[in-house]
Amino acid sequence: MEGARHEKSKLKDSPQENGVHTNQYSSISPPASPVAQDEPFSTYFEERVPIPDSENQLFSFRKLWAFTGPGFLMSIAYLDPGNIESDLQSGAAAGFKLLWVLLVSTIIGLLLQRLAARLGVVTGMHLAEVCNRQYSTVPRIILWLMVELAIIGSDMQEVIGCAIALNLLSVGRIPLWGGVLITITDTFVFLFLDKYGLRKLEAFFGFLITIMALSFGYEYVLVKPDQGELLKGMFVPYCAGCGPVQLEQAVGIVGAVIMPHNIYLHSALVKSREVDRKNKKEVKEANKYFFIESAIALFVSFLINVFVVAVFAQAFYSKSNMDVNAMCNKTGSPHTDLFPLNNNTLEVDIYKGGIVLGCFFGPAALYIWAIGILAAGQSSTMTGTYSGQFVMEGFLNLRWSRFARVLLTRSIAITPTLLVAIFQDVHHLTGMNDFLNVLQSLQLPFALIPILTFTSLKSIMNDFANGLGWKISGGILILGVCAINIYFVIVYVTALNSVVLYVLAALLSVAYLAFVAYLAWHCLVALGVSCLDCCSRMQLGVSRHTDMYLLNDMDSNALVDR
Repeated sequence: MEGARHEKSKLKDSPQENGVHTNQYSSISPPASPVAQDEPFSTYFEERVPIPDSENQLFSFRKLWAFTGPGFLMSIAYLDPGNIESDLQSGAAAGFKLLWVLLVSTIIGLLLQRLAARLGVVTGMHLAEVCNRQYSTVPRIILWLMVELAIIGSDMQEVIGCAIALNLLSVGRIPLWGGVLITITDTFVFLFLDKYGLRKLEAFFGFLITIMALSFGYEYVLVKPDQGELLKGMFVPYCAGCGPVQLEQAVGIVGAVIMPHNIYLHSALVKSREVDRKNKKEVKEANKYFFIESAIALFVSFLINVFVVAVFAQAFYSKSNMDVNAMCNKTGSPHTDLFPLNNNTLEVDIYKGGIVLGCFFGPAALYIWAIGILAAGQSSTMTGTYSGQFVMEGFLNLRWSRFARVLLTRSIAITPTLLVAIFQDVHHLTGMNDFLNVLQSLQLPFALIPILTFTSLKSIMNDFANGLGWKISGGILILGVCAINIYFVIVYVTALNSVVLYVLAALLSVAYLAFVAYLAWHCLVALGVSCLDCCSRMQLGVSRHTDMYLLNDMDSNALVDR
């Protein structure tokens, strides 16, 4: 208790610059690393983008351009092959009726990304680094393992998406495992583009997003969706005549859009801009421009997702396997056997999606679709690699060379992907994708709960901590998103029809829910629910302890004299 009072005293007596505390718990100056460093350690960005001055301007396009980049890299996770597959399945299963779910999910994603960006800007640390400093050892290791699982699951979908695209473009000549090896190799090459300048790397990602927009936009123009039905599906939150299949698809959209590793990624990417965190005005301005940039980036990603949903809604909604088989047979497609001769509703994935587009709209539609998938897979694989590096460095406090970190994180994620590619056929990957979606859904609380916890603590965020409205709305949003994803997991598990798997799932659920409850307890205390802080409320007082709660395990030697 004396140690906590001593820390509180240091907070009170710390010097201020521009009205902001500059001690190690300040919103502006982050805690020093507990590892002594003889020289500055460069993590991933060799340079920082300078921000131009603009005196007394409410808004500056020059400044917005300087801040543009991190949001578009973040938005790529909304365009990965897993999202594209969810889009086309939504269109084929429900037509335009679930577009409003995609819109709402994207808006929720924007609000959550706002919290991630603010944490990075205000503290100068990304989420994994803050977790490393605030949670004790055992929870920190468990949290790292859970986030790594999410990254591996996402990476498998992205790399295999690239491999499928290469298989389509080569007319089957490049096998799945060959496509995986090609993707691994070119990812290593592209990742070192930032050696030529951070802005060039960001421009390359912008180029890949442009390819996706043009590819899926071409399909959209070719198919000519009904604009009235599209707008109705986007803005009328109702799904007439929908059943369990459409409900599962709606839940799948939420799970595909909001991804756990993306929260960690975005909180790190914003560190690439030169922001004086001792200057409250600069921090506030950075938060504003990063939010605007993120909104623009997610609007672009939303349009691209709409293109995909609309194409499959217009062309393939309520089509049967027999319909597609007849059309593919008529056009001489070699893939007719993918669609059995029955009247079951057509089920598609990103591979079959390209095939049916080729059958109905010609070979050009198939190849352009494959180019779009390749751009989506390649860009998301690269950002996924960055996520893995940030998470590993932050949680484990690694001080390795950059190449060693890239090699390790790539190996962890790629090994299971390569095994799947060797032993699985390109035609039968839907079951694996369902499993990977469930895996990522389970990891969502391990990003959303910590980000709400830390952005609500005044001792970490100072004047930029979440207000009461953001605490309540953020808590409700995160609770809703996690509940939706848990429902998705339950639906998946109940469909397995195996007593052994049911028992195993029940045992794992106990441990899983216990850890989520632990994180939620910390979060609720940070949100101000002081009745849960029963252990030390009497000694420290409610208001004081709530702000200082998660700082007790901070290294006492990390204090920095300013």
